[in-house]
Formats: sequence, C-alpha cells, structure tokens
Amino acid sequence: MVPVVCALLYAVGAVRMGVLQRLDDIIYDARLRATMHSSLDERIVIVDFDEKSQAEFGWPWSRKKLAELTNELFERQKVAIAGFDIVFLEPDESSGLARLQQLATTELRDEPSFVAKVGRLKSALDHDAVFARALQDRPVVLGYYFTSDRDGHTGGVLPAPVMQAAALPAGFAGFTRWNGFGANIPEIAAAAPVAGFFNAIADPDGVTRSVPLIADYRGRHYEALSLAMFRMLAGGPLVSAGFSADRGAFSGIDSIQLKKDGKSLHIPIDERGAALLPFRGAGGARGGAYRYISAADVLHRRLPPASLTGKIVLIGTTAPGLLDLRVTPVGETYPGVEMHANLLTGMLDNRIAVRPSYAAGYEVLVLCITGLALALLLPQLGALHAVLFSIGIGAAVVGLNFGLYLAHGLVLPLASVLLMTATAFALNMSYGYFVESRAKRKLASLFGSYVPPELVDEMLQEPQSYSMKAVNKELTVMFCDMRGFTQIAEQMGPGQLQSLLNGVFTRLTARIREQRGTIDKYMGDCIMAFWGAPVEMANHANLAVHTALALIDEVRLWGAERRTAGLPEIGIGIGINTGTMCVGDMGSEIRRSYTVIGDAVNLGARLEGLTSFYGVDLVVGETTRRQADEFIWQELDKVRVKGKGQAVTIFWPIASAAQFTARQAAELTQWNAFLKAYRRQDWDVCNEMLRNLQAFHATKYLYQMYADRVASMRMLPLDSAWDGATSFETK
Repeated sequence: MVPVVCALLYAVGAVRMGVLQRLDDIIYDARLRATMHSSLDERIVIVDFDEKSQAEFGWPWSRKKLAELTNELFERQKVAIAGFDIVFLEPDESSGLARLQQLATTELRDEPSFVAKVGRLKSALDHDAVFARALQDRPVVLGYYFTSDRDGHTGGVLPAPVMQAAALPAGFAGFTRWNGFGANIPEIAAAAPVAGFFNAIADPDGVTRSVPLIADYRGRHYEALSLAMFRMLAGGPLVSAGFSADRGAFSGIDSIQLKKDGKSLHIPIDERGAALLPFRGAGGARGGAYRYISAADVLHRRLPPASLTGKIVLIGTTAPGLLDLRVTPVGETYPGVEMHANLLTGMLDNRIAVRPSYAAGYEVLVLCITGLALALLLPQLGALHAVLFSIGIGAAVVGLNFGLYLAHGLVLPLASVLLMTATAFALNMSYGYFVESRAKRKLASLFGSYVPPELVDEMLQEPQSYSMKAVNKELTVMFCDMRGFTQIAEQMGPGQLQSLLNGVFTRLTARIREQRGTIDKYMGDCIMAFWGAPVEMANHANLAVHTALALIDEVRLWGAERRTAGLPEIGIGIGINTGTMCVGDMGSEIRRSYTVIGDAVNLGARLEGLTSFYGVDLVVGETTRRQADEFIWQELDKVRVKGKGQAVTIFWPIASAAQFTARQAAELTQWNAFLKAYRRQDWDVCNEMLRNLQAFHATKYLYQMYADRVASMRMLPLDSAWDGATSFETK
C-alpha cells in the first residue's frame, strides 16, 4: 500500500514529485510525436521573413514595404485573411519625413518651395499612414504581446476586449494575468482594430506545449492571435467562458465558447485558459505541415497571380536572429508563427486536446483501482503470474490513456500509475508475500464466518483497523420477511421446504452482498442484514435502500417464475432503520456471532411488520429517509410501535430522484396536503383530497386504508390531545 499512498498523495497535490511531472511530460511528448498528422494543411500558408528576405531587403522592413506586401497578398494573390505575428510598437521614421518636417518649421521655413514640397511628399513618406491605408477595411488581424514585470510598462493601443470580468464567476482568477503590454501604434491599430496577443506558456522544463487563448489585463479579457483570426473567419461569434460544475456549483473553466446565430463551438482549454498545441509536424519549411513562402518572393511577385486564393495567411519569421523560435515537444527551434498555425488548424478541425479539470480525479480513480487490484491479487500470485499481471495492469492503463487521447483528445496523467505499479510489484516480490499473507489469515479467522468475502478482502487493506470488540456506531439494519410463506410451507415436506428456502435465500443473499451488506442471521423465513460494519460506509442508508429495492425486484421475478410453473407466489416485506447500534462478536462461550443489537434494531424489526398494514413492500424510519437522499419519499404515517413510547414517522420510496416524474410530484404534493388536513382532523378536506389522490391511483391500498380510517374517525368527537400518530400494540 505504500506505493499507492505515495501516488495518491502526489495525485491530490499533497506532495510534489518533480520526477513524476517530468515523466508525464516525456510521455505526453512521445505520444504527441507518435500521433502527429505529418501532412500538409493546404488551407494555411506562412509568409516568412526568412534569412532570404533579410538578405534581399534588410531588416526591419519599412512599413511601406509591408504595405506593398499586404496589397500583393490581398489584391494579386486574393488571400482570405492575414494575421501578423509581428507588433508595430514604434513609428516608422525610416523615410526621413520627421527630419524634413523639422527643417520646414525651423531652418528652411522661409523657403516656400521646400515647405510645399514637404507637404506634397508627406503622404508618400509617412510609411505608417501608407501601411495603415493598406490595412484599412481588410480582413487583417494584428499581433501584440503582454508582459509581466515590476513596472508594468505599456506601449501602443490594445484592441477591444472580448470579455469583461463581470461575465465570469466572482473571484475567478484562472486566466493568465499580465500587468503590461506592447501593442501597435494608434494609427495602425485604428486601421486594423482586430488584434490578438501571441504569448506562449513555457512549462517548468522550458518546453512550450500550450498557448493561452484568453488573457486577463486589469479585469478585461483579450484573445490570442489564432482565436482572433478564427473568429474573423467565422463571422465574429461572441466569446464566453464554459465552466465545469459540480452539483450546480462553479468548479473551474473547461472551454471557450463561440456563439453565433444560435450555433456554438466549444474550444477546450485548461484552468489557465490555455490550449494545448496540436502540433502537425516538426516545424519550419521542411516540417511538411504548412507551406512556407519567403516574404521576398511575395514582394518580388515571384508567385503566379491568385496562387493563394482563399488561403489563411500568417506573416511571421523563422530567421534565427529575430528570436521567434521556441523549444517544443517536436523540435528545439520551432517557429513561433507555426504555433498559431497549428492552433488555427485545431480550431478549424475541432481537434484540440485538453488536460481536463477532472484529470486529478481520474488519476486518483485509476490509482485506487489499479492499486486495489495489485494489493489484492499480487500476494496470491506466483512470481511468473505476478510479472504477467503487473505487465497486464500497466498495458491496460496505457491503453486506456492512449485510447482516451486518440478518441476524445483527453490528456490524462499516466506516470504515477506506471511508477506505482512497478514499485508495488517490486515491494510485493521482496516483502509483501509474507506480511500480507499472514494478515489475511488472521483477519479471515476473525471475520470470515460473519461478513461477506468481498468485505473481508477490503478489510485486508488495513487489517489492524478491525477487531471483534463491541462498539456503538451508527448503522443501517434491514429485516426482510417473506409473506405467505407459512401457508406454503405447511403444504411441503422437509426436503421441499429446505430446497425452497435455500433457493430464495441464495438469490436474496446475492443481492445483499452486491450492495456490501453484512448478513446478520437467517430467522425462519426472515433475513436480517446491516450496513456500515465492520467496514465503514458513509452511504450505508443509501446502500440498504438500494438493496431493498433489488430484493423486491428479485422476489417479483421469482414469483413470475413460480406463477409460470403453476406454483403459489410469495410476497416480501422489508423494514429498514438507521440509528446507533451496538455491533460486535456476541453470544456465549459455546456459540457466538457478529451481530447488532439495540433500540434502533428493534425499531427496524417493527417497521418490517408494518409493511402489510400499509400495503407496501418497504417501510423505513426517519433517519434512513434523511440519509438516503438518492430517493424521493412518501410519508406513510406517524406510528407508535410496541415497546416504544415516542411516535416515529415512517416512509416509503416513490422513486429515485433521477426518475421522479412531474405526475409523481403532483401526487406527492397532494398527499402531503392531505396529511396536514388529517392531523388537524379536518375530515371534509381529507375526503376531497383522497378522491383526488385516488384519481392518481384508483387501486392504491394506502389511499383506501386512509379513506376507511377517516370514515371511522369522523364518527368520533374531535380529540384536542391527539398527536396524529397511530399506535400498534403487536410486534
């Protein structure tokens, strides 16, 4: 169990193990490389400021050349959209216009011809204005970046945010937060108002595996370059955050939702608002995933006209000196511009993997299942079979993990399970055989005669926690009695009776064991069982009710078989109660048993006896009803049973909460109103409500019983001291 505990502590975040995180990253990277498409996406083209472009035109390019490049792409090449993985943070003064304007207002201001010439040249020499005109009214998305430093420096103009903090749950702080930015100068930003940031997130090992799609700057939320381009292609759908929920309560973000014209698209993201990069290839012009075209070739018109018609164009750089190369799982010098291309492909194909918010829960579940399997079975296997079993467990977990990734894009942890399996195998081979075998023999000798083998196996996980010593604890007890059995038994011989009892007890006991119940004893045609000991069960009331319903179904099925065979049927009555009981090994020196006793046990037996009186198969007490919250309950009555002076409320399950219908809800509301009228002795209202109830169920015995009871009680004078309870003097 030591490897299981250590792995679980790591999974829930109680301890940190860098080696496991690194191993998970290695597994993720290997799986990613093994499943890459490695095929050309012809929809997206990258116009590259490569070394060839720098050699022909230098760097940086003037905004005038960028304007020519933009015009070439849209006018001659007919591209669908262009995104710049570049930020234009400072004005372009390469034309010398600023110096000429200074001369025109100072030293040469008295030269009218010079001043006029400068005025005429302004539109041509103002490269920012030239570039802005090229961008105007075209499907262009600009780039910018966020920063996080002590001073929070800012520059340029941010685009409009796509979400405000008010659209998110109070206190949500999941998106990456920044306190500064470097954006485009106002003139260019006004010409192309749509922009997206191009920040990436490097993991602790320095490898970039994801890119944030939404970032938080001072309570306003901005979109990434790839998301902005995708939204422009899709006609500008609205952006909202999709959140996972646990019983209606906010528990974390799991997607970006794009909504337009009644349609929606969900882009999976992690708790930081980041999307895993769906890499298609090794990156760069030789990677084979995207077509790279030198910006110099575009500007020199070396491409045939309309050769990029309808293409999505990303404009960026792969030149080493421009510092836009990243370390990724698929390459150590991966172009940053191609990361945006990969995300665009993923959005277009709706194929982006995600580390879901429930990854830790999945890891805990798999660890528990595999750990339990290893702990229970390894000690029972020989060396060869233990090796094969451990390999089989590892292969099954790997297969499940890879299957979920390939089928649903789920990136789930794997390293902790593999390491736990290997460690558990090693410890078991060296030490576990002797220790756990001895513990099993001891525990089996104590409880093997009293509780189901399944619970004994579970108890073997912590054998020191169990003893036969009597203790008081809250449990749930069940009494199950067969109706009509006595009359049938009187007509049978001993052998037939034995066969009948053995057959029915076998079927009912199997259902009890399936729900982790402990058989206390068989009493004639009655079974007594309880839940919550010796193994702790927080949901013992729910388990008992589930068992009772399974027993009722089993007896009905058995009755149908007997009816088909021409044999008389047998009914069933079940009483369940939850309360404090004394549980332990009790009896004499000659005969002992692991059993429960106490007032709560006696009440459970009394409740079983009330089932036939109220015409139901199952009656439970108030505590059971309160704890068995998976069911909707109908109150039957308040009763005062023999041997108990205080009245108790009894209930019958209408349906499970998931299957509760509107008609049943209306009937239950009417019934509760009837009980109020009944207890205030308003007999006329009772009769009216009973007629309404019988319209729901004309043959329901409970309603007919109360109709007879009301008819009798209205003949008696009103009793101001009556508490509404029915007293029973027999067991």
